[in-house]
Amino acid sequence: MKVIISQKNLNKALNLAEKIVGKNGSLPILNNILIKTENGRLKISATNLEMGINCYIGAKIEEIGELTVPARIFSDFINGISDEKVSLVSKNNILTVNSEKYKTQIYGLSGEDFPIIPKIKEGILMTIQSEILKNAFESVIDSVAISETRPELSGIYISTNNQKISFVATDSFRLAEKIVSHKSEKNMSFILPRNAAAEMIRICSEFEGNILIKINENQISFSTEDFELVSRLVEGNYPDYKKVIPEKIISKAVMEKEIMERVIRLAGLFSSNIADIKVIFTEKEAEFLSKNSGKGEIKAKATVSLTNSPFDMSVNYRYLLDGLKILKNNKIAIKFTGQGNPIILQSEKEDEGILYLVMPLRS
Repeated sequence: MKVIISQKNLNKALNLAEKIVGKNGSLPILNNILIKTENGRLKISATNLEMGINCYIGAKIEEIGELTVPARIFSDFINGISDEKVSLVSKNNILTVNSEKYKTQIYGLSGEDFPIIPKIKEGILMTIQSEILKNAFESVIDSVAISETRPELSGIYISTNNQKISFVATDSFRLAEKIVSHKSEKNMSFILPRNAAAEMIRICSEFEGNILIKINENQISFSTEDFELVSRLVEGNYPDYKKVIPEKIISKAVMEKEIMERVIRLAGLFSSNIADIKVIFTEKEAEFLSKNSGKGEIKAKATVSLTNSPFDMSVNYRYLLDGLKILKNNKIAIKFTGQGNPIILQSEKEDEGILYLVMPLRS
């Protein structure tokens, strides 16, 4: 293989691919990335067997070929040089990298032994703008369960029809739902692993335009002309989350987002090891309380607009901050659904398609 390529474009592809590479002692080739000429372009590939990525870069191809090299070494080297053009030459599983000021050799492995990243050729689900997809994933990803005790909660539940897409995540302590008005080719539902969603958030930050989504029985792909991410889906049935969302709202308090966030952070400084704070909502005022035997205590007040009767709640302050982070409007509605029932956070005008629900702590 012999190619000449832009350092900037190569570095961008390596930054995306390297994140998918995992440390694997039993299969050393999984610590490598594949460099291969294909259809007049250079392809950079990485996989951890659960997820794989192909990045395609325009290059001057003088000789075709392929090999794999350690991801970290190659990525760090390309990232560390500033020359505009880089030449890559492979021979006997050694990659020679030349630029105007630098020359190095990296020992690799044969590309023939690199695992095949599946290609999903059929099953088009939809085409969606990268910014919309990124925003949807960002709205719910913090609520995905980290523990693997319930595998079906370790991903984002996505359901589609010809009018909307629902993105849902819960860890049993809080739940986030983001609804996007968008037409899909199929009516279906599946669970996307958290890691795949996190990678797509990163990728969507790098690529503008439309992303094509394809799906089959147990795999999904996100692609443009410049990249393709393929991931396995999470097996299992997602719980009927709609049953958790209360239908009846007893009271509603509206606060300025910036003020609410600031007061919650201050109250959180004095919370206990379960991150609890208490909030009391009255007609014109919200009082935030927390107490820690080793740190002290706090009582902070903020202006609020209340509809119906006063109420109070004890909650994990970190969960409240996560909810505020995904709500973009400057006025937040805190909806009380009864003692022991979930607290609902939404933008006051409910125009973002986001619902965030937090289970209260027991007093």
